[in-house]
Amino acid sequence: MPPPLPPTFTTRPVISGTFGVVASTHWLASQVGMAVLEKGGNAFDAAVAAGLTLQVVEPHMNGLGGDAVMAFQAKGKAAQILCGQGPAPSGATIAHYKGEGLDLVPGTGFLAAVIPGAFDAWMLMLRDHGTMTLAEVMAPAIGYARDGYPLVHGVCATIGGVAPLFRDEWKTSAALYLPNGDVPKPGELFVNPELAQTYTRILREASAAGADRERQIEAARAAYYKGFVAETIEKYVSSTAVMDATGQRRKGVLKGADLAGWEASYEAPATYEYHGLTVCKAGPWSQGPVLLQLLALLKGFDVPAMDTTGPDFIHLLVEAKKLAYADRDAWYADPNFVDVPLKTLLSDGYNTERRKLIGDTASRDLRPGSPDGRAPRMPQLRVVGGPAAGVGEPTRVEREMAESYDRSGGAAALAAKSRAARGPAEGDTCHLDVIDRHGNVVAATPSGGWLQSSPVIPGLGFCLGTRAQMFWLQEDVPSALVPGRRPRTTLTPSLALDKNGEAVLAFGSPGGDNQDQWIAQFFLRHVDHKLDLQAAIDAPMLQTDHWPNSFYPRQASPGKVIMESRFPEKTVTELKKRGHDVQMAEPWSLGRNCAAKKDGKVLRAAATPRLQQAYAVGR
Repeated sequence: MPPPLPPTFTTRPVISGTFGVVASTHWLASQVGMAVLEKGGNAFDAAVAAGLTLQVVEPHMNGLGGDAVMAFQAKGKAAQILCGQGPAPSGATIAHYKGEGLDLVPGTGFLAAVIPGAFDAWMLMLRDHGTMTLAEVMAPAIGYARDGYPLVHGVCATIGGVAPLFRDEWKTSAALYLPNGDVPKPGELFVNPELAQTYTRILREASAAGADRERQIEAARAAYYKGFVAETIEKYVSSTAVMDATGQRRKGVLKGADLAGWEASYEAPATYEYHGLTVCKAGPWSQGPVLLQLLALLKGFDVPAMDTTGPDFIHLLVEAKKLAYADRDAWYADPNFVDVPLKTLLSDGYNTERRKLIGDTASRDLRPGSPDGRAPRMPQLRVVGGPAAGVGEPTRVEREMAESYDRSGGAAALAAKSRAARGPAEGDTCHLDVIDRHGNVVAATPSGGWLQSSPVIPGLGFCLGTRAQMFWLQEDVPSALVPGRRPRTTLTPSLALDKNGEAVLAFGSPGGDNQDQWIAQFFLRHVDHKLDLQAAIDAPMLQTDHWPNSFYPRQASPGKVIMESRFPEKTVTELKKRGHDVQMAEPWSLGRNCAAKKDGKVLRAAATPRLQQAYAVGR
């Protein structure tokens, strides 16, 4: 008789072993990370090598000109956050953007560019926590850029969506991403020689600093932020007016001096204890504390007793999200500039009162709280399908974008015809988790510098990120555009610590505003409902678009809930009765979760089957 099947069917096995595990949103990056572990590197070496590889193989999700946020713990030390989210340039003032005739920061082009932060963050991680040389961790990325890699469907769909823009306006992007004038096909081998040359020159200049490992890494940072990379960026951005999402051509304000005056930084995580685990997130310069607020609200309910595909659980989750995200939009900002009442926002007393707002029917309002008696300050918003709310009538381009408005984070949305004329403002993101045999743990979420965000910089082979679109051009709100201020980024990796303070779970997801929505569903199913990593990832996912999107054109869809069609029909019917505007999505279209776990001496990892590119490996 054959052995009995596992109690829960999953698309893949949970990867288990004792040596090391890696999970990421692309199988090549996962394999690169595992190869580094096999060669004797630690989790930090593996994360850096995999992260640089992601910049090559997922150019529609991240790049060398993008951002990255990491949550990590070196064995025996405290958990930390590494901020690779670059701030606004010195010339990025509200007055300048208003003078350009703008009431929102465009979602594409050069005015949306912030200081690229990902490379410096990876270099700090390697310098301070890794063991391998710069040449060893950069070799895979250089090889894939120079020799080629097979394209995933999402890259091709994204290129197809912006091909008219490339051909008509962004000629440097057309030269790279439309070989022979055509959109490449999935599975084709694709090369980026200029990007390979950029990595190679950084490495060559680093090697010239001598044999010392740390000096080489410092020289690589200098080559990027004070050398040829910064110089090339400034020359192109300041001299070239490029078409942006508004349909106008504009130059940027990013200068070499902005890059030279900034570096990535470490900080302690924001934390919240939930059912025996301490969850660690980046601070309120990110949306990370949203998950902590959500857990604080849910702790007052018997979540473990609820069916996670049933209407009671989903209604509660959606209504709690609305409260947490309303506080995000009213209060979160760079705490170096703004007094964010995070301690109160995470306090049990505050959330006990907020919890009372969750009723039996769906709310259509944005209801931020008043921590410490302070009045919330909300930005002026546009509603999808509705009139403008205090920021002027939408342009024709913005109306076109509203017609195809989709916050699923999926590649299909990027190919929508109405968004192709100017280019989609919202891309997606990557995620990476690594645990090694020594007990080091890394969760990293790199993003930005998408191929669809701004033109390829000639001579460098990569694009700049457009995270400045997350600022508001309103001086009276916490996340107003101010030079040197970090945008309230959506990048939000996660760690969970056990009662001894040891990291036992690393997890995260791409998805913009949806990241903490999808992360929360995974986490609750794993922690409260005891599903294994893969089962918690595979379970049907949902999201709500109730609050304003962090991406241009910053629209909201009050009451809207999008659900994978694998949810029971009776659940959908009941949610509609409770007032939710339910829209059904394809059965495997929402969620991009990856996760890695320490389970005693056994290490485990899992990755989403959605988009057919994420993978977990280990032994």
